Order: sequence, then C-alpha cells, then structure tokens
Amino acid sequence: MNTHLLDSANLFWSSSSFLTSTTRSTKVLTNPKNPSSPLLLIKAAKKRSQNSAQSIQRQPKKDLSRILRTEAAIKAIERKANSTKYNRLWPKAVLEALDDAIREHRWESALKIFNLLRKQHWYEPRCQTYTKLLVLLGKCRQPKQASLLFEILRSDGLQPTLDVYTALVGAYGLSGLLVEAFHTVDHMKSVSDCKPDVYTYSILINCCTKLHRFDLIEHILAEMSYLGIECTTVTYNTIIDGYGKAELFELMENSFTDMTESGTCLPDVFTFNSFIGAYGNSGKIKDMEKWFDEFQLMGIRPDMKTFNILIRSYGKAGMYEKMGSVMEFMRKRLYSPTIVTFNIVIEMFGMAGNIEKMEEFFLKMKHQGMKPNSVTYCSLVSSYSKAGLLRKVDSIMRQVENSDVVLDTPFFNCIINAYGQAGDITKMGELFLTMKERNCKPDNITFATMIQAYNAQGMIEAAEDLENKMITAEGKPGKKLIGC
Repeated sequence: MNTHLLDSANLFWSSSSFLTSTTRSTKVLTNPKNPSSPLLLIKAAKKRSQNSAQSIQRQPKKDLSRILRTEAAIKAIERKANSTKYNRLWPKAVLEALDDAIREHRWESALKIFNLLRKQHWYEPRCQTYTKLLVLLGKCRQPKQASLLFEILRSDGLQPTLDVYTALVGAYGLSGLLVEAFHTVDHMKSVSDCKPDVYTYSILINCCTKLHRFDLIEHILAEMSYLGIECTTVTYNTIIDGYGKAELFELMENSFTDMTESGTCLPDVFTFNSFIGAYGNSGKIKDMEKWFDEFQLMGIRPDMKTFNILIRSYGKAGMYEKMGSVMEFMRKRLYSPTIVTFNIVIEMFGMAGNIEKMEEFFLKMKHQGMKPNSVTYCSLVSSYSKAGLLRKVDSIMRQVENSDVVLDTPFFNCIINAYGQAGDITKMGELFLTMKERNCKPDNITFATMIQAYNAQGMIEAAEDLENKMITAEGKPGKKLIGC
C-alpha cells in the first residue's frame, strides 16, 4: 500500500479563499485619517554591498550562499514531491533536502520530501529516518502526524526500535497528550528489545514539567526505581529545570539534594544555569547570587549562558550597574559577548526606556562585527514604538530592507503593533500581507494586534471581519496524512 503524507492543498497558513478575501478587505481598509499614506513593502533580501563598512555587519557571503542553496534545494525537491513521475532522483539531493527541512524545523516540507523519498526505486526504509521525523513532529506539536507516521513505519515492514518508541513518547507528551505518552511507555514494556530506558523516562519527565504536571514526576521516579533504572544527571537536570521555571524552589532544592546524594550524578553547568535562572527570573537576586557562589565553590565554572542569565536578571531588576559589572567581569576573563548577550542588553535598556544606552550598545554590537538579527530589530522597534519615535521605526525598516536578516512572526507582530498604535493602518495591513511572502504564519498575537488597531481607529466592521476570519481559520480541520 502506498501511503502519502500531507494533503498538499492544506500546506499553507491559510486557504486560498481566505487569502483572497483578506486581500480584498485590506484594499478598502485604509486609514480614514490618512487615506493617502504610502504602502510599505518589505523587499526581498538584496545583494550584498561591496562597501567594507557595511559588510562587517553581515554574514560572510558563503553563509548567505549556503542559506539560499538550502532554501532552493528544499523548494526544488518539494515541487517534485507533488508529481507522481519522479521516482529515480539522485539519492544525495533528496536525502540532503530532507535533512535540511528537519534541521530547519519545517515539518510540512519534511513530510512532503519523505513522501518523495519513499517513491524512489532505491529507497530502503530505515528506523533512523522515522526517528528523526518523529522527533521533529514532537518539537512542532504534531501528534496526529506522528501517530500516522508510526503506522507508515509498520506498513514499510519495519519493527519499531527503542529510539522510535521514545521519539513517539516525546511527540505525544510535548503535544499535551500525556495519556497517549504513558500508554506508549506501557506498551514498550511488552515489546522485546524496546523496554523503556532512562532516556525514555527522562523524555516523559520533560513533557510533564512543560505541562506543569509535577504530580506525575514522583510516580515516574517510583516506576524507574521499581524497574531498576537509575536516574542520570540529565534526568535530575530536567526535573530541577522544570521545578525552577515553575518557581517551586523547595522541590528544586530537594531534587538537587537527591542528585548530590545519589553518588553517581554530579551537578554540572546545566544544573548551575537552571538554579540561577530560576531565582534570577523570579527577581530573587540574593538567592541567585548565593547559588552562583555555591556552584563556583563546587568547581563548576560559568559559561556564556550563565553570564547572559545574570545580565538579564539584573536588567529586569533595574540593577544596571551590576549588569555592567558582569560585562566587565566577562571582558577581564576574555569572555566575548555573543549576539544573545547584546540582544539582552539592548532589550533591557529598551524596556527601561533608556533609548540612548540601547542605541549605544546597538552600535557597539555592529562595531564588533556582529550582525543584528530579528530579535535585535524586534527590541529596537518595540522600544521606539513605546517612546513614540515612529521616525526611528521607519529607519529600522530601511535597515531591514537592506539586509539579509531572516524575519519571523514575532518581528512582524512587533512592527505591525508599532504602526497599528501609530494609527498607520495602511502600513499595518501591507505588512500583514508581506508575512505570507516571507513564509511567516500569523498567530493569535498578530490578529489581536490588528483587531485592536482597527477598533482604535473606529473601523469596527474591519475588526469584526478580521476576527471572523481568524475564527474560521482556527476552526479548519488540521492537516492529515492520507493514503491512496
């Protein structure tokens, strides 16, 4: 039986009819206060400038070339996947396109390419390929696709391995289907050579912490003990990180005690970062500093993530002198700030309304040869918007147009919000359509932002129309694996 993945008609963020109606609506949704406002078009990534002063801000040409080649390869293989005649393609091209799609977390593309892979005359089903796809579907919260992919694995004549089952557990658990995840683990116990191991249970624990089902953790640990499965450092780190993010500090410290008393699991830098991150994010600066010293006494050295956590924590607490002290500490010990470090500093000063300091670090970042990314621009736009500096938002948009930065949905949400709050409905609507061109799917934040802007401008009918489209889009049936 030939089974195919994904109905290609449902691959896009909205149906063609939805796009058409949105386009028609947007054409008439002009700002009554400024109907002649020009439209803003975000241009495609332009050719790199030969100017050396600008090139320092950009990635090397070979990096951009690699990105473009990857994108072109995936699209070329996808086009062939929609046809029934391609069954003798070059193995390297198909397999590399599949790996690229998986690495880029493009699950729809990955499944279409996998469909094409299965049609090839040289195709040999392997559990390793299914495992990679199941892990991807788990990260992308696609449990139905994962379930049907598991069925296809069996139709290919394969016996699921331990890794396949563990990936399926993660796909269910990360999507909130804990009952199915636990049932899968129970089933594994009855399958020869597929008994759940410590990694399987660590994945299950991770799913429980992300869903705040901390009541299930003790049950899992008891079951592991009964089966003679000992926790590893990874298991304890997963539990500690989960408790910490939920601000269950007593349970976090108790788990740390269990970890150190086990005799086999030693805390590491991940444990270190979980502790100071938990206390720092909740504003417990003294506890954060205490544990920072404790871990150093244990001989565990901080890494870049540690310093980034400290900078963000001090910034959120308004302790900007200490934030600077951390950066000075890094400089003296030859730790080079990363793009993440600069993004955090820019965000913190922006949130505080200190535009001058924010711009100072933005320039310093570029002078050090670091290329701003979508996160950087999002922080700048948000800060300028709050300060009422729409002229500077326009300046950021010009920078984006002249760069090859990869834009994402959060950036579009930020820029749409900026123009919406400024009452520039025309630009806001144009940016919404540009999202489709950039393959960025609008989310609930996008719709809520636009609806709020329409209401603020007295465009009640437009707001209701967009709200109805959002409800219709959310009510559409999900993508399905289909057979033929």
